[in-house]
Amino acid sequence: MRIVFAGTPAAAIPTLRLLAAEHEIVGVVTRPDAPLGRKRVLTPSAVAQAAEELGLPVIKAARLDEEATGKIAALRPQLGVIVAYGGLVREPLLSTPDAGWINLHFSTLPAWRGAAPVQRALIAGETSLGASVFQLVAALDAGDVYATRTVDIPADATADAALEILAEDGAGLTLQVVTEIAAGTAVGVPQQGEVTLAPKLALDDGALDWTEPAVSIIARYRGVTPEPGAHTMFGDLRVKVLALSEATDADPLEPGEVAATRTALHIGTGSRPLAITRVQPAGKGAMNAVDWWRGRRDDDTKQAGA
Repeated sequence: MRIVFAGTPAAAIPTLRLLAAEHEIVGVVTRPDAPLGRKRVLTPSAVAQAAEELGLPVIKAARLDEEATGKIAALRPQLGVIVAYGGLVREPLLSTPDAGWINLHFSTLPAWRGAAPVQRALIAGETSLGASVFQLVAALDAGDVYATRTVDIPADATADAALEILAEDGAGLTLQVVTEIAAGTAVGVPQQGEVTLAPKLALDDGALDWTEPAVSIIARYRGVTPEPGAHTMFGDLRVKVLALSEATDADPLEPGEVAATRTALHIGTGSRPLAITRVQPAGKGAMNAVDWWRGRRDDDTKQAGA
């Protein structure tokens, strides 16, 4: 099929590569170059870089507006495939490809419709995640589903690791659906079940509440890592928590109470203590948690808080 592909982050690359090997990718739509790093160097998106390696034409668009729609229509695509592009597809672009657009979404729809399905599912404590390929419609992630797959995720996987697994698995699922659409055998099924929403995460979503049970704190840490990042307050200092796990052989602690061991900071929760081994204090680089704790100067940082 003649396919126009839309995507931006690394999670979209496995699907792009697989489709490019089996079909004709007439164009790749991605977000414009963005400033990255401390020097804020303008850098092409992961998908833009992959498309260049594959020798595919690229359309960079911050919005899928009239100008972008005209460029895509000129490519005469039979099908649009979108994976984490980061923008909405509206009419008339929605109907521009002959077969419309299909979307690889990283949840088992109708669960976790929205921008952050993997992150929200992990925060909710789910252990089995999924991917769905569905027909894109005007309503948010509400179209008929062609295929769904569930994937067991390692118990310690953070959002980035879980997304990497789903991206690889979902690529094959998408190729399967595209092959069926090309053959005229694809069957979409209306979504059934409870709808849950997965809005984009904000900085406050990463705040750890030490009065919650340890299992809930670990779930939030997994869901917000690496972005926007888990964090806690020590006095007036915000500290990013880069590595958090179950504490072994830990003495009982009150919620937020800190005890330094040779290898970790044990912090009390609403149930059992947890261990922090890597932190990043505001304005500084990542460092060993115990080294930071012992080198701090502010006595007000003895207690962790939300």
